[in-house]
Amino acid sequence: MDISKQVAIVSGSNRGLGKHLALELLARGAKVYAGARNPELVDLPGAIPLQLDITDPKSVVAAAEIAGDATLLINNAGSATGASLLTGELDDIHLEFDTHVFGTLSMIRTFAPVIEKNGGGSILNIISVLSWINIGEGGAYSAAKSAQWGVTNALRLELAPKNVRVAGLHVAFMDTDMTAGIQAPKSSPKDIARTAIDGIEADLYEIVADDTSREVQQGLSGGVPSLYPQLFQ
Repeated sequence: MDISKQVAIVSGSNRGLGKHLALELLARGAKVYAGARNPELVDLPGAIPLQLDITDPKSVVAAAEIAGDATLLINNAGSATGASLLTGELDDIHLEFDTHVFGTLSMIRTFAPVIEKNGGGSILNIISVLSWINIGEGGAYSAAKSAQWGVTNALRLELAPKNVRVAGLHVAFMDTDMTAGIQAPKSSPKDIARTAIDGIEADLYEIVADDTSREVQQGLSGGVPSLYPQLFQ
């Protein structure tokens, strides 16, 4: 894919990884719609601010009417309540799934026909290494990300015949507002954005962005003993 010829929409682009994804796309010559719940907070010279709440179907449809020339969709908007599946508030658990699963699905169901009409293109879902492993905290987030991975796998098969490529980005902790309270090694969102757009440009279906994600991916074949050795001590 030639990024310079694409018209991209990036959700959650007012900060964090989303902002860096939009900046990377702009630097490579793409037209960029910068989606955010509060578009007045978008500070991206050259981008087109776009009101977008992916959990609100009416907002998604309205965004698609404005960005009717889109050929590249990046589902980046996210939430992180820290809720436990066992003891967390059900409203928080619902928010995780409404954002990462149903919000992502709503965006794809709405924008895939737009992309197909425009001659085809790509969709990138920002997933997480936590779709492959749970660290014992924030189980609702991990469960929602696992479901988002399942959505990605299903829709890449359904949309391939329509000339719409669906890719997933797996990444561990990044140095963003969402992880401010987490003490762990963190990647630069600017570097991850570059890796992500490189992957889209190379027509990859799966982009594994850092060493932690690659290590966990390799451990999947070992099953529960490999992923959760503490259970066997």
